[in-house]
Amino acid sequence: MTPITEVEGRRLSLSNLDKVLYPATGTTKGEVLHYYAATASGVLLAHLRDRPVSFLRYPDGPEGQLFFTKNPPPGTPSWVRRAPVPHRESEPSEQVVVEDLASLMWAANLVVEFHTPQWRAGTPAVADRLVFDLDPGAPATVVECCRVALWLRERLAEDGLTAYGKTSGSKGLHLLVPITPTDSAAVSAYAKGLAVRAEKELPELVVHRMRRALRPGKVFVDFSQNAAAKTTATPYTLRARAEPSVSAPVTWAEIEGCRSPGDLVLLAGDMAGRLDRYGDLLAPLCDPEEGRPLPDPQT
Repeated sequence: MTPITEVEGRRLSLSNLDKVLYPATGTTKGEVLHYYAATASGVLLAHLRDRPVSFLRYPDGPEGQLFFTKNPPPGTPSWVRRAPVPHRESEPSEQVVVEDLASLMWAANLVVEFHTPQWRAGTPAVADRLVFDLDPGAPATVVECCRVALWLRERLAEDGLTAYGKTSGSKGLHLLVPITPTDSAAVSAYAKGLAVRAEKELPELVVHRMRRALRPGKVFVDFSQNAAAKTTATPYTLRARAEPSVSAPVTWAEIEGCRSPGDLVLLAGDMAGRLDRYGDLLAPLCDPEEGRPLPDPQT
């Protein structure tokens, strides 16, 4: 029998709790739900709040079928918030907004990665954060991503912007910057300019174009996730990898000290201790007072 759990007054059916989702560690679905409920909910919800969410679903674990969905899944409860999302060439659609623990646990029960845009539901295509996805092409690793992140941090600081880092939960690194609300096209243009500059100044290390043939041994500085239609793995989401890795905030000291890819592999079981030690390292992203304007493109 599928157990029924009450979360904040909502009745939820939580299924297959003994199912092993991560064979490499033996992590079960029940343990995944516990991670979200007991460890991540307080911080994850802050980064999900008021942002339309896209799901990468992996109901049979990372070795099973993976599929990406933006529309509310069949059977979405009526009490789960939906928000209209405009599209340039079609009618607006609806996407789920996860804004409370009950909605989070309903979504987690589907076995998903959480992905969100850089803008909020009430102001589509007006970003309040900037993102760089640093993606290494083998044999480059996150170690090289850290070198690029340090370079970007300095350039951003020159423009009055403060960058914060998190692991992608896969093999790379994300840099996030709180900004004053700005049209997504302008944010994308600024980010592209920095990516092009990085390739020019660090040609042995950086590529700003997506072509696979250009990327072996280099770090792809992906600025495209600033486009209004794109999303990025939400902080603290689990990823569909061999182990229950987390897209986890990291300190600049950890980025500076990274010498091996394993230095920045963070799993669900690591998060409680890190939150006790650091709190939410990405909390400034949720504070409108922390946002700073992008430099004038004419200067």
